[in-house]
Amino acid sequence: MHITLIDQIVTELRKKIKESREPMTREILSLYGRDPYLILMSCLLSLQARDVVTFPVSVKLFERVRTPQQMLDLPLADLEQIIKSVNYYKTKALSLRSVSGELLQRFGGQVPSNLNDLRSINGIGLKTANLVLAEAFSVPAICVDTHVHRLSNHWGLVSTKTPEQTEIALCKLLPEHYWIEWSYLLVKWGQHICKKNLLQCQQCQTIIALISKV
Repeated sequence: MHITLIDQIVTELRKKIKESREPMTREILSLYGRDPYLILMSCLLSLQARDVVTFPVSVKLFERVRTPQQMLDLPLADLEQIIKSVNYYKTKALSLRSVSGELLQRFGGQVPSNLNDLRSINGIGLKTANLVLAEAFSVPAICVDTHVHRLSNHWGLVSTKTPEQTEIALCKLLPEHYWIEWSYLLVKWGQHICKKNLLQCQQCQTIIALISKV
């Protein structure tokens, strides 16, 4: 893809989503700074849950827990009570404790900053690992959630069936310096501009028209 067209697409996306609410991870960053552990925990809470639900739950949890040891010290019943508003809260409570335990046992309580180590922790999938790398460590990575996968395909930028395939295709198409921002822009676009039942919206047609020039 020609670099100037990528620039045009990114510029258009930036302009359209400028006034939209920030994704949850960026809101966590604004409150707590670039804390890898808190970013990881909030990401695990957000799986199969909406940001508007997960964000206040994360804030409530972080009033009690800021480190892996504090997570393990918090009684399971208390943890479940704090996060019970999110989907699958009992399973997620066990996952938060399990991941925290591995961080303590294997990594000295620190969140690792490379993909292989992150993926080696039970409960951390590719999407979560890439989000942590990008947002906590500024490591170039494309976090392919449902919005990134859906919109990249809908716009005709890629033709893939799985998020893993989408990540590979986007890494080949996009300059590395756009990897983190692409995920950020498409999450905001998917949350606020083009929702699942509005795939033919005029805003998307503008992006499709740009991509058709590639």
